[in-house]
Amino acid sequence: MDGSFPAAADMHGQADEAFRAEIDAFLDAELTEELRAAGRETTGLKSPRWACDAWRKRLNARGWFAPSWPVEYGGAGWSAEQRLYFENACAERDAPIVMNSGVRTIGPLIIAEGTEAQKAHYLPAILTGEHEWCQGFSEPQAGSDLSALSLRATQEGDAFVLNGSKVWTSFAHYATHMFLLARCEPGSMGRDGLVFLLVEMNRPGIRVRPIDFISGEHETNEVFFDNVHTPAADRIGEIGAGWTAARALMAIARSNNTTTGLLRRALRAARRGMAGAPASRDLTILAMKVDAFEALEARASGGDVAVSPAARSSVLKVLATELHQAITEAGLAIAPNSHFAQAKYLSTRAATIYSGTSEVHRNILAHAIGCP
Repeated sequence: MDGSFPAAADMHGQADEAFRAEIDAFLDAELTEELRAAGRETTGLKSPRWACDAWRKRLNARGWFAPSWPVEYGGAGWSAEQRLYFENACAERDAPIVMNSGVRTIGPLIIAEGTEAQKAHYLPAILTGEHEWCQGFSEPQAGSDLSALSLRATQEGDAFVLNGSKVWTSFAHYATHMFLLARCEPGSMGRDGLVFLLVEMNRPGIRVRPIDFISGEHETNEVFFDNVHTPAADRIGEIGAGWTAARALMAIARSNNTTTGLLRRALRAARRGMAGAPASRDLTILAMKVDAFEALEARASGGDVAVSPAARSSVLKVLATELHQAITEAGLAIAPNSHFAQAKYLSTRAATIYSGTSEVHRNILAHAIGCP
């Protein structure tokens, strides 16, 4: 156990051999050295935009950009085991990290809960890259306690008028659309009186202000809404019942924010920092934990875990993000003067905060096993 990738036959003995061969051949042929370098040098949530665009086009041309989507909506329709093999194969070859919110979160929600018109309008544009999505949940006074949000959505005829702000909105600076949660019933509190809206980012009255990381990178933003008009029909679910859609989306997001592939990328990055130094016992132990997490992720993704969807996503989120932080901490200890190791370390500090803090998820798990 050296922290590298186990042999494919050992890791994925049940995966179809022809499928593995097809994946490997495609990746070896299509991943140029420029794309591999972009993936290898990525320190944040996703690779540079040019690399993401180039890699998305190559994947979409093969029908593989949305591995979990059904084939009828332009996805690959792969099993959980096939998706896991593909992600690990991409990680092993340093493919660009795309982390597309359209494919990973709002797309699956539209497939599950959207109208036929919404599916026809939004899903193809996600696959082609015409639409880039960002998530508008957190607010200055509503972070992990999402039900405390106050962005107002006042209905005027067949439209909502939005006033308020969102914060920590990843990649809003180049998103074309935002899915957001807003309060549509005056005087409502908590989870009642909310609406889940799909909003075009070029609507008059929307202003995006960058939040720079301590590492110097720019991924998150503040977004301000000043009398922004958006169609009431551009929503998921009923007016006043936005919390139901938000819960479904958060379960999707929490279960795939930090995956085995990302953890293996972090391990590889940490090992590159060793530069001939003796083997790291910490990295060896962390590699064993990644192997264990992969087994859990495979079982959970395949539905082979007898817990509620909320508890399942919370388990994956807590374990993956805390393990990701531990790997980048070990990488920094190995190469404390490396700018790359420093940036990787800093980029994972928020991992246990976004999509709900670890404390929030431990409360969810406590309730799931009957704790008061």
